[in-house]
Amino acid sequence: MSSADRPLFYGLRLGVWYATLFVLGSTAIVSLTYYLTAASLAQRDRQIIRDKLAEYGTAYYRGGINLVADTVRAEQRTAQERLFVRVVDRGAEAIVLSEREGWDEARLETESVRFADGTLMQVGKSTEAREDLLARFRAALGIVTLTVVLVALTGGLLVTRSAIQPIRQLNRVVRRIIRTGRTDERVPVRTGGVTDAIDELTALFNAMLDRIERLVTGMRSALDNVSHDLRTPLTRLRGSAEMALAGPLDADRYREALADCVEESDRVLVMLTTLMDISEAESGVMQLRREPVQLADVAARALELYRDVADAKGVSVSVRVAREASVTADRTRLEQVAANLLDNAIKYTPSGGRVDVLVDLRDGRALLSVTDTGVGIPHDELPRIWERLFRGDRSRTERGLGLGLSLVKAVVEAHGGSVGVDSVQGRGSTFTVTLPVA
Repeated sequence: MSSADRPLFYGLRLGVWYATLFVLGSTAIVSLTYYLTAASLAQRDRQIIRDKLAEYGTAYYRGGINLVADTVRAEQRTAQERLFVRVVDRGAEAIVLSEREGWDEARLETESVRFADGTLMQVGKSTEAREDLLARFRAALGIVTLTVVLVALTGGLLVTRSAIQPIRQLNRVVRRIIRTGRTDERVPVRTGGVTDAIDELTALFNAMLDRIERLVTGMRSALDNVSHDLRTPLTRLRGSAEMALAGPLDADRYREALADCVEESDRVLVMLTTLMDISEAESGVMQLRREPVQLADVAARALELYRDVADAKGVSVSVRVAREASVTADRTRLEQVAANLLDNAIKYTPSGGRVDVLVDLRDGRALLSVTDTGVGIPHDELPRIWERLFRGDRSRTERGLGLGLSLVKAVVEAHGGSVGVDSVQGRGSTFTVTLPVA
Protein backbone atom coordinates (compact mmCIF):
# COMPACT_ATOMS: atom_id res chain seq x y z
CA MET A 1 0.00 0.00 0.00
CA SER A 2 1.40 3.38 -0.98
CA SER A 3 1.83 6.13 1.61
CA ALA A 4 -0.76 8.22 -0.24
CA ASP A 5 -3.41 5.49 0.26
CA ARG A 6 -2.73 4.97 3.96
CA PRO A 7 -4.89 7.88 5.20
CA LEU A 8 -7.77 6.62 3.02
CA PHE A 9 -7.36 3.09 4.38
CA TYR A 10 -7.17 4.48 7.91
CA GLY A 11 -10.35 6.50 7.29
CA LEU A 12 -12.12 3.42 5.89
CA ARG A 13 -11.11 1.32 8.88
CA LEU A 14 -12.13 4.05 11.31
CA GLY A 15 -15.46 4.49 9.52
CA VAL A 16 -16.13 0.74 9.69
CA TRP A 17 -15.33 0.72 13.40
CA TYR A 18 -17.68 3.63 14.04
CA ALA A 19 -20.39 2.06 11.90
CA THR A 20 -19.97 -1.30 13.67
CA LEU A 21 -20.33 0.27 17.08
CA PHE A 22 -23.36 2.24 15.88
CA VAL A 23 -24.97 -0.86 14.35
CA LEU A 24 -24.32 -2.93 17.49
CA GLY A 25 -25.86 -0.22 19.64
CA SER A 26 -28.85 0.10 17.31
CA THR A 27 -29.29 -3.69 17.21
CA ALA A 28 -29.27 -3.84 20.98
CA ILE A 29 -31.93 -1.11 21.14
CA VAL A 30 -34.07 -2.84 18.47
CA SER A 31 -33.76 -6.20 20.25
CA LEU A 32 -34.73 -4.66 23.56
CA THR A 33 -37.70 -2.95 21.88
CA TYR A 34 -38.85 -6.25 20.35
CA TYR A 35 -38.47 -8.09 23.66
CA LEU A 36 -40.42 -5.47 25.58
CA THR A 37 -43.14 -5.39 22.91
CA ALA A 38 -43.51 -9.18 22.91
CA ALA A 39 -43.58 -9.28 26.70
CA SER A 40 -46.18 -6.51 26.77
CA LEU A 41 -48.43 -8.31 24.28
CA ALA A 42 -48.14 -11.59 26.21
CA GLN A 43 -48.94 -9.79 29.45
CA ARG A 44 -51.95 -8.18 27.76
CA ASP A 45 -53.26 -11.59 26.61
CA ARG A 46 -52.82 -13.11 30.06
CA GLN A 47 -54.64 -10.16 31.63
CA ILE A 48 -57.57 -10.55 29.19
CA ILE A 49 -57.81 -14.25 30.09
CA ARG A 50 -57.79 -13.52 33.82
CA ASP A 51 -60.43 -10.78 33.45
CA LYS A 52 -62.73 -13.07 31.44
CA LEU A 53 -62.17 -15.91 33.84
CA ALA A 54 -63.26 -13.67 36.71
CA GLU A 55 -66.26 -12.41 34.71
CA TYR A 56 -67.43 -15.93 33.81
CA GLY A 57 -66.92 -17.08 37.37
CA THR A 58 -69.17 -14.33 38.62
CA ALA A 59 -71.81 -15.32 36.02
CA TYR A 60 -71.51 -18.98 37.14
CA TYR A 61 -72.21 -18.09 40.75
CA ARG A 62 -75.21 -15.99 39.72
CA GLY A 63 -76.91 -18.24 37.20
CA GLY A 64 -74.99 -21.42 36.75
CA ILE A 65 -73.74 -22.90 33.54
CA ASN A 66 -76.63 -21.53 31.51
CA LEU A 67 -75.85 -17.89 32.35
CA VAL A 68 -72.17 -18.52 31.54
CA ALA A 69 -73.15 -19.99 28.15
CA ASP A 70 -75.38 -17.03 27.35
CA THR A 71 -72.64 -14.59 28.31
CA VAL A 72 -70.05 -16.36 26.12
CA ARG A 73 -72.37 -16.52 23.09
CA ALA A 74 -73.28 -12.83 23.44
CA GLU A 75 -69.62 -11.80 23.61
CA GLN A 76 -68.61 -13.97 20.65
CA ARG A 77 -71.22 -12.32 18.46
CA THR A 78 -69.77 -8.84 19.17
CA ALA A 79 -66.11 -9.36 20.17
CA GLN A 80 -63.29 -9.15 17.64
CA GLU A 81 -61.18 -11.76 19.44
CA ARG A 82 -62.63 -15.18 20.19
CA LEU A 83 -61.97 -16.96 23.46
CA PHE A 84 -61.95 -20.68 24.14
CA VAL A 85 -64.21 -21.49 27.12
CA ARG A 86 -64.63 -24.99 28.61
CA VAL A 87 -66.38 -26.08 31.78
CA VAL A 88 -65.82 -29.50 33.39
CA ASP A 89 -68.52 -30.38 35.94
CA ARG A 90 -68.25 -32.68 38.90
CA GLY A 91 -69.09 -35.69 36.75
CA ALA A 92 -66.02 -35.00 34.61
CA GLU A 93 -68.21 -34.05 31.67
CA ALA A 94 -66.59 -31.33 29.54
CA ILE A 95 -68.83 -28.70 28.03
CA VAL A 96 -67.28 -26.38 25.41
CA LEU A 97 -69.21 -23.16 25.46
CA SER A 98 -67.33 -21.40 22.59
CA GLU A 99 -67.65 -22.23 18.92
CA ARG A 100 -65.62 -25.34 18.10
CA GLU A 101 -64.49 -24.29 14.64
CA GLY A 102 -60.72 -23.58 14.36
CA TRP A 103 -59.69 -24.46 17.92
CA ASP A 104 -58.20 -27.86 17.05
CA GLU A 105 -55.13 -26.37 15.32
CA ALA A 106 -54.85 -23.22 17.38
CA ARG A 107 -52.11 -22.63 19.94
CA LEU A 108 -53.74 -21.53 23.15
CA GLU A 109 -52.73 -19.82 26.34
CA THR A 110 -55.13 -20.87 29.10
CA GLU A 111 -56.00 -20.05 32.69
CA SER A 112 -58.32 -22.14 34.89
CA VAL A 113 -60.21 -21.84 38.16
CA ARG A 114 -62.05 -24.46 40.28
CA PHE A 115 -65.24 -23.41 42.01
CA ALA A 116 -66.40 -24.48 45.42
CA ASP A 117 -68.71 -27.17 44.00
CA GLY A 118 -65.79 -28.85 42.21
CA THR A 119 -66.55 -27.45 38.76
CA LEU A 120 -63.47 -26.50 36.71
CA MET A 121 -63.61 -23.58 34.25
CA GLN A 122 -60.91 -22.95 31.60
CA VAL A 123 -60.53 -19.85 29.47
CA GLY A 124 -58.02 -19.76 26.62
CA LYS A 125 -56.89 -17.29 24.01
CA SER A 126 -55.20 -18.03 20.70
CA THR A 127 -51.63 -16.68 20.21
CA GLU A 128 -52.08 -16.48 16.45
CA ALA A 129 -52.94 -12.76 16.35
CA ARG A 130 -50.05 -11.91 18.63
CA GLU A 131 -47.57 -13.99 16.64
CA ASP A 132 -48.81 -12.43 13.40
CA LEU A 133 -48.33 -8.94 14.86
CA LEU A 134 -44.85 -9.84 16.10
CA ALA A 135 -43.94 -11.29 12.71
CA ARG A 136 -44.89 -8.02 10.99
CA PHE A 137 -43.02 -6.14 13.71
CA ARG A 138 -39.90 -8.28 13.11
CA ALA A 139 -40.09 -7.56 9.39
CA ALA A 140 -40.35 -3.82 10.05
CA LEU A 141 -37.45 -3.98 12.50
CA GLY A 142 -35.39 -5.88 9.92
CA ILE A 143 -35.94 -3.12 7.36
CA VAL A 144 -35.12 -0.49 9.98
CA THR A 145 -31.95 -2.34 11.00
CA LEU A 146 -30.82 -2.67 7.38
CA THR A 147 -31.46 1.04 6.85
CA VAL A 148 -29.50 1.84 10.00
CA VAL A 149 -26.55 -0.25 8.75
CA LEU A 150 -26.51 1.50 5.38
CA VAL A 151 -26.86 4.95 6.93
CA ALA A 152 -24.18 4.16 9.52
CA LEU A 153 -21.68 2.92 6.92
CA THR A 154 -22.31 5.80 4.55
CA GLY A 155 -22.39 8.46 7.24
CA GLY A 156 -19.38 6.97 9.01
CA LEU A 157 -17.32 6.99 5.82
CA LEU A 158 -18.34 10.54 4.91
CA VAL A 159 -17.77 11.93 8.40
CA THR A 160 -14.48 10.08 8.82
CA ARG A 161 -13.30 11.17 5.38
CA SER A 162 -14.01 14.76 6.35
CA ALA A 163 -12.37 14.29 9.76
CA ILE A 164 -9.11 12.87 8.38
CA GLN A 165 -8.82 15.49 5.65
CA PRO A 166 -6.49 17.61 7.87
CA ILE A 167 -4.34 14.49 8.45
CA ARG A 168 -4.04 13.95 4.70
CA GLN A 169 -3.07 17.59 4.26
CA LEU A 170 -0.54 17.17 7.07
CA ASN A 171 0.92 14.14 5.31
CA ARG A 172 1.22 16.03 2.04
CA VAL A 173 3.00 18.94 3.72
CA VAL A 174 5.41 16.62 5.55
CA ARG A 175 6.22 14.76 2.32
CA ARG A 176 6.89 18.05 0.53
CA ILE A 177 9.15 19.21 3.36
CA ILE A 178 11.07 15.91 3.25
CA ARG A 179 11.34 16.06 -0.54
CA THR A 180 12.30 19.73 -0.92
CA GLY A 181 13.83 20.56 2.46
CA ARG A 182 11.77 23.78 2.61
CA THR A 183 10.29 24.70 6.00
CA ASP A 184 8.00 27.45 4.76
CA GLU A 185 5.20 24.96 3.98
CA ARG A 186 2.12 25.19 6.21
CA VAL A 187 -0.98 23.06 6.71
CA PRO A 188 -4.24 24.94 6.02
CA VAL A 189 -6.10 25.65 9.25
CA ARG A 190 -9.89 25.69 9.39
CA THR A 191 -11.24 29.01 10.59
CA GLY A 192 -14.48 29.58 12.44
CA GLY A 193 -16.68 27.01 14.09
CA VAL A 194 -15.72 24.57 16.84
CA THR A 195 -12.14 23.33 16.79
CA ASP A 196 -11.26 19.72 17.57
CA ALA A 197 -8.11 17.78 18.44
CA ILE A 198 -7.03 17.56 14.78
CA ASP A 199 -7.37 21.33 14.35
CA GLU A 200 -5.28 21.78 17.49
CA LEU A 201 -2.69 19.32 16.14
CA THR A 202 -2.56 21.26 12.86
CA ALA A 203 -2.05 24.56 14.69
CA LEU A 204 0.68 23.04 16.86
CA PHE A 205 2.38 21.55 13.80
CA ASN A 206 2.37 24.92 12.06
CA ALA A 207 3.73 26.54 15.24
CA MET A 208 6.48 23.93 15.33
CA LEU A 209 7.33 24.66 11.70
CA ASP A 210 7.44 28.38 12.51
CA ARG A 211 9.88 27.73 15.34
CA ILE A 212 12.00 25.40 13.22
CA GLU A 213 12.10 27.96 10.44
CA ARG A 214 13.15 30.68 12.88
CA LEU A 215 15.87 28.43 14.29
CA VAL A 216 17.09 27.44 10.84
CA THR A 217 17.08 31.06 9.71
CA GLY A 218 18.91 32.07 12.88
CA MET A 219 21.47 29.31 12.42
CA ARG A 220 21.98 30.24 8.78
CA SER A 221 22.41 33.88 9.72
CA ALA A 222 24.71 32.95 12.59
CA LEU A 223 26.84 30.77 10.34
CA ASP A 224 27.09 33.59 7.83
CA ASN A 225 28.09 36.01 10.57
CA VAL A 226 30.48 33.52 12.17
CA SER A 227 32.18 32.83 8.87
CA HIS A 228 32.58 36.58 8.42
CA ASP A 229 33.68 37.31 12.00
CA LEU A 230 36.03 34.34 12.19
CA ARG A 231 37.84 35.52 9.10
CA THR A 232 39.40 38.45 10.98
CA PRO A 233 40.90 36.55 13.98
CA LEU A 234 42.02 33.68 11.79
CA THR A 235 43.66 36.09 9.36
CA ARG A 236 45.42 37.79 12.27
CA LEU A 237 46.52 34.45 13.66
CA ARG A 238 47.91 33.38 10.30
CA GLY A 239 49.54 36.78 9.77
CA SER A 240 51.28 36.67 13.15
CA ALA A 241 52.61 33.19 12.42
CA GLU A 242 53.79 34.13 8.91
CA MET A 243 55.54 37.28 10.16
CA ALA A 244 57.31 35.32 12.87
CA LEU A 245 58.43 32.70 10.38
CA ALA A 246 59.51 35.26 7.76
CA GLY A 247 61.72 37.25 10.17
CA PRO A 248 65.12 36.38 11.58
CA LEU A 249 65.47 33.88 14.38
CA ASP A 250 64.42 35.75 17.49
CA ALA A 251 62.98 34.12 20.62
CA ASP A 252 61.23 37.32 21.70
CA ARG A 253 59.58 37.69 18.28
CA TYR A 254 58.40 34.09 18.40
CA ARG A 255 57.09 34.53 21.95
CA GLU A 256 55.17 37.64 20.93
CA ALA A 257 53.74 35.89 17.87
CA LEU A 258 52.64 32.91 19.94
CA ALA A 259 50.97 35.23 22.46
CA ASP A 260 49.03 36.89 19.62
CA CYS A 261 48.01 33.46 18.31
CA VAL A 262 46.79 32.39 21.76
CA GLU A 263 44.80 35.62 22.12
CA GLU A 264 43.10 35.20 18.76
CA SER A 265 42.45 31.48 19.47
CA ASP A 266 40.79 32.42 22.78
CA ARG A 267 38.62 34.90 20.94
CA VAL A 268 37.50 32.21 18.49
CA LEU A 269 36.86 29.69 21.28
CA VAL A 270 34.80 32.20 23.28
CA MET A 271 32.73 32.97 20.20
CA LEU A 272 32.06 29.32 19.42
CA THR A 273 31.29 28.45 23.08
CA THR A 274 28.85 31.34 23.37
CA LEU A 275 27.13 30.38 20.12
CA MET A 276 26.72 26.81 21.37
CA ASP A 277 25.27 28.06 24.67
CA ILE A 278 22.78 30.23 22.80
CA SER A 279 21.75 27.36 20.54
CA GLU A 280 21.30 25.00 23.51
CA ALA A 281 19.20 27.55 25.38
CA GLU A 282 17.00 28.34 22.38
CA SER A 283 16.45 24.67 21.53
CA GLY A 284 15.58 23.79 25.15
CA VAL A 285 18.47 21.34 25.72
CA MET A 286 20.59 23.54 27.98
CA GLN A 287 21.22 21.77 31.28
CA LEU A 288 20.17 24.07 34.11
CA ARG A 289 21.18 23.20 37.67
CA ARG A 290 18.24 24.85 39.37
CA GLU A 291 18.42 25.91 43.00
CA PRO A 292 17.01 28.74 45.14
CA VAL A 293 18.91 31.91 44.18
CA GLN A 294 18.66 35.42 45.62
CA LEU A 295 18.83 38.01 42.83
CA ALA A 296 20.52 40.40 45.24
CA ASP A 297 23.46 37.95 45.51
CA VAL A 298 23.64 37.67 41.72
CA ALA A 299 23.72 41.47 41.34
CA ALA A 300 26.35 41.81 44.07
CA ARG A 301 28.54 39.19 42.37
CA ALA A 302 28.34 41.00 39.02
CA LEU A 303 29.18 44.30 40.70
CA GLU A 304 32.20 42.71 42.40
CA LEU A 305 33.50 41.48 39.04
CA TYR A 306 33.13 44.82 37.21
CA ARG A 307 33.85 47.34 39.95
CA ASP A 308 37.50 47.71 38.89
CA VAL A 309 36.51 48.13 35.23
CA ALA A 310 33.94 50.78 36.19
CA ASP A 311 36.44 52.61 38.43
CA ALA A 312 39.06 52.61 35.70
CA LYS A 313 36.60 54.21 33.29
CA GLY A 314 35.22 56.67 35.83
CA VAL A 315 31.70 55.19 35.95
CA SER A 316 29.93 54.86 39.29
CA VAL A 317 28.03 51.61 39.85
CA SER A 318 25.46 50.82 42.57
CA VAL A 319 23.07 48.06 43.52
CA ARG A 320 19.71 48.72 45.21
CA VAL A 321 17.47 45.98 46.60
CA ALA A 322 13.93 47.34 46.88
CA ARG A 323 12.45 43.97 47.89
CA GLU A 324 14.14 40.61 48.26
CA ALA A 325 13.50 38.39 45.24
CA SER A 326 14.21 34.67 45.21
CA VAL A 327 14.07 32.53 42.08
CA THR A 328 14.69 28.87 41.28
CA ALA A 329 17.39 29.01 38.65
CA ASP A 330 20.92 28.10 37.60
CA ARG A 331 23.10 30.47 39.62
CA THR A 332 26.00 30.40 37.14
CA ARG A 333 23.76 31.21 34.18
CA LEU A 334 22.05 34.08 36.01
CA GLU A 335 25.45 35.47 36.92
CA GLN A 336 26.29 35.36 33.19
CA VAL A 337 23.12 37.35 32.47
CA ALA A 338 23.89 40.00 35.11
CA ALA A 339 27.55 40.20 34.06
CA ASN A 340 26.70 40.70 30.37
CA LEU A 341 24.15 43.43 31.13
CA LEU A 342 26.56 45.21 33.49
CA ASP A 343 29.43 44.88 31.02
CA ASN A 344 27.32 46.44 28.25
CA ALA A 345 26.15 49.26 30.51
CA ILE A 346 29.69 50.18 31.59
CA LYS A 347 31.05 49.81 28.07
CA TYR A 348 28.64 52.33 26.54
CA THR A 349 28.54 54.79 29.45
CA PRO A 350 31.07 57.65 29.20
CA SER A 351 33.28 58.74 32.06
CA GLY A 352 31.33 60.47 34.82
CA GLY A 353 28.16 58.45 34.11
CA ARG A 354 26.21 56.08 36.31
CA VAL A 355 25.04 52.48 36.17
CA ASP A 356 22.31 51.47 38.64
CA VAL A 357 21.26 47.87 39.29
CA LEU A 358 17.81 47.31 40.84
CA VAL A 359 16.40 44.13 42.40
CA ASP A 360 12.65 44.14 43.12
CA LEU A 361 9.35 42.24 43.02
CA ARG A 362 6.73 43.41 40.55
CA ASP A 363 3.37 41.80 39.76
CA GLY A 364 4.42 38.57 41.46
CA ARG A 365 7.63 38.23 39.44
CA ALA A 366 11.27 38.81 40.33
CA LEU A 367 12.85 41.79 38.58
CA LEU A 368 16.48 42.65 37.80
CA SER A 369 17.09 45.88 35.90
CA VAL A 370 20.28 47.61 34.80
CA THR A 371 20.02 51.34 33.99
CA ASP A 372 22.84 53.41 32.52
CA THR A 373 23.34 57.03 31.47
CA GLY A 374 25.19 56.06 28.33
CA VAL A 375 24.82 56.79 24.65
CA GLY A 376 21.57 54.87 24.24
CA ILE A 377 20.49 52.74 21.30
CA PRO A 378 19.24 54.15 17.98
CA HIS A 379 15.55 53.45 17.46
CA ASP A 380 16.12 51.53 14.22
CA GLU A 381 18.62 49.19 15.93
CA LEU A 382 16.43 48.27 18.93
CA PRO A 383 14.67 45.30 17.25
CA ARG A 384 18.01 43.82 16.20
CA ILE A 385 20.08 44.04 19.38
CA TRP A 386 19.04 40.50 20.38
CA GLU A 387 20.32 38.99 17.12
CA ARG A 388 23.45 36.92 17.18
CA LEU A 389 26.65 38.76 16.23
CA PHE A 390 24.74 41.97 15.57
CA ARG A 391 26.76 45.07 16.38
CA GLY A 392 25.45 48.57 15.83
CA ASP A 393 27.47 51.32 14.24
CA ARG A 394 28.55 52.75 17.58
CA SER A 395 29.36 49.37 19.10
CA ARG A 396 31.88 48.47 16.42
CA THR A 397 34.44 50.75 18.05
CA GLU A 398 34.16 48.78 21.33
CA ARG A 399 35.50 45.36 22.17
CA GLY A 400 33.04 42.48 21.97
CA LEU A 401 31.60 39.76 19.79
CA GLY A 402 27.98 40.88 19.50
CA LEU A 403 26.75 37.78 21.35
CA GLY A 404 26.19 39.07 24.89
CA LEU A 405 22.56 40.19 24.52
CA SER A 406 21.68 37.11 22.47
CA LEU A 407 22.98 34.94 25.31
CA VAL A 408 21.06 37.01 27.87
CA LYS A 409 17.77 36.60 26.02
CA ALA A 410 18.27 32.86 25.42
CA VAL A 411 19.21 32.08 29.04
CA VAL A 412 16.41 34.19 30.53
CA GLU A 413 13.77 32.58 28.29
CA ALA A 414 15.17 29.13 29.12
CA HIS A 415 14.33 29.96 32.76
CA GLY A 416 10.76 30.90 31.79
CA GLY A 417 11.41 34.64 32.03
CA SER A 418 11.60 37.59 29.67
CA VAL A 419 13.92 40.50 28.99
CA GLY A 420 13.15 43.93 27.52
CA VAL A 421 14.84 47.27 26.93
CA ASP A 422 13.86 50.92 27.04
CA SER A 423 16.34 53.34 25.51
CA VAL A 424 16.57 57.00 24.61
CA GLN A 425 19.42 57.89 22.34
CA GLY A 426 21.88 60.17 24.14
CA ARG A 427 20.28 59.60 27.57
CA GLY A 428 20.83 55.93 28.31
CA SER A 429 19.13 52.55 28.43
CA THR A 430 17.35 50.28 30.88
CA PHE A 431 17.46 46.51 30.48
CA THR A 432 14.83 44.66 32.56
CA VAL A 433 14.84 40.92 33.31
CA THR A 434 11.75 39.34 34.87
CA LEU A 435 11.73 35.78 36.23
CA PRO A 436 9.17 33.55 37.99
CA VAL A 437 9.59 33.74 41.76
CA ALA A 438 10.58 30.63 43.67
